[in-house]
Amino acid sequence: MRKTDFAFWTFLFMTALAGATTLLNVSQTYSATSPNSSLYRQLDLFGDVLERVRSDYVEKPEDTKLIKSAINGMLSSLDPHSAYLSAESFSDMQVQTRGEFGGLGIEVTMEDQVVKVVAPIDDTPAARAGVMANDLITHLDGEQIVGMSLEDAVKKMRGPVNTPIILTVVRKGADEPLDIKIVRDVIRINPVKARVEDDVAYIKLTTFNEQTHGNLVKAVQRLRKEIGGKLKGFVIDLRNNPGGLLDQAIAVSDDFLESGAIVITKGRNSEETQRSQARKGDLTDGKKVVVLINGGSASASEIVAGALQDHKRATIVGTRSFGKGSVQTIIPLGANGAIRLTTARYYTPRNRSIQAKGIDPDIVIEQELPDELKKKKIKPRGEASLRGHLKNKDVEKEESGSSAYVPKEPEKDTQLQFALNFVRGKVTAPPAKAKDKPEQIKAEASKTQKKKEPEKVE
Repeated sequence: MRKTDFAFWTFLFMTALAGATTLLNVSQTYSATSPNSSLYRQLDLFGDVLERVRSDYVEKPEDTKLIKSAINGMLSSLDPHSAYLSAESFSDMQVQTRGEFGGLGIEVTMEDQVVKVVAPIDDTPAARAGVMANDLITHLDGEQIVGMSLEDAVKKMRGPVNTPIILTVVRKGADEPLDIKIVRDVIRINPVKARVEDDVAYIKLTTFNEQTHGNLVKAVQRLRKEIGGKLKGFVIDLRNNPGGLLDQAIAVSDDFLESGAIVITKGRNSEETQRSQARKGDLTDGKKVVVLINGGSASASEIVAGALQDHKRATIVGTRSFGKGSVQTIIPLGANGAIRLTTARYYTPRNRSIQAKGIDPDIVIEQELPDELKKKKIKPRGEASLRGHLKNKDVEKEESGSSAYVPKEPEKDTQLQFALNFVRGKVTAPPAKAKDKPEQIKAEASKTQKKKEPEKVE
């Protein structure tokens, strides 16, 4: 082959190779950017709609409100738990999760367009200033409450620590309204309610905020000291506890476990999977534990119930839980609030997903409804009934939630009475009918007791 021919074909080959390479790069670039191009076209569509609304709507809309509504619409379309939080909503959420705020220390409700004091909290500014249960608050710093919502009134009573506020109250037996000056202080919301039930320690967790684990430890220590050597065990009441902070649920579970996994969280990608492990040390020294759940037990409550159930550390009693098996991350947006975004699903130690399924109790005890609720025929709602909920592909049928009714009187509380007797060893299984009344359960317990103990003469 002549040198000129060789040069020509070499040139032609290199040109073809360069052309193919260029074509491949262009193809790859187009493939990578085409989704973005589609996204930008959709954003152009949004801009067109926004401008049309701003120019043609019957009333002049507020631009900020339009944008925030659009953002919230985008997030809420993902699932029922993702949402946009305004700066005010974000602040309120932080108060709830911290479990403390600057305030007065009173539990209130709205009655006849004025704020009624349910009770002052012990050792708080309101209690020290002499505020009493059933006081009617009519004015705050001279401003009339009539026309305010309860939420607005509460916000006005809260404020920076060491700042004063004057409450005008009407009190039964007093001839004239009273002006009570109160200086705000740090108020801590105690999510742990504990009491002695003879030889059983009863502890109710109302939420999982930053105070939950610490207050639970104190409650267990106090009850063990009060009950002493006759302590049979613990009833942990998670009924109607909507959840809260994941780290608190892990810490509470760890209080009853010696080792093993507590919860597994799985994100979009496999590398985002995390497993939380228990550390050595059981707060109850291995005493019998019963956990109460119902249709109002959700999220963090289900993490605790699922962990203790999988490790056979506690007997779960009640009815099926809500079934919220997803984790939300709060992403701050500076002065513009925050977004609450679902970022993971959680699984029990045995890798069970409870999303839209819930925790099924070891022993099902139904709570009979009062006649007024029976007439309303309210259908229990769980995660599976929420529009747009995350689907659970691990189960054949999604089904979650149950009744969330709990009577105020402990003696009428079928589930609680069974749990107490179970800890005492007086019952080991539910009555023949799960809907038996409390007195029937007591009768069953009495029969069991007669078999085990000699008759006593009073």
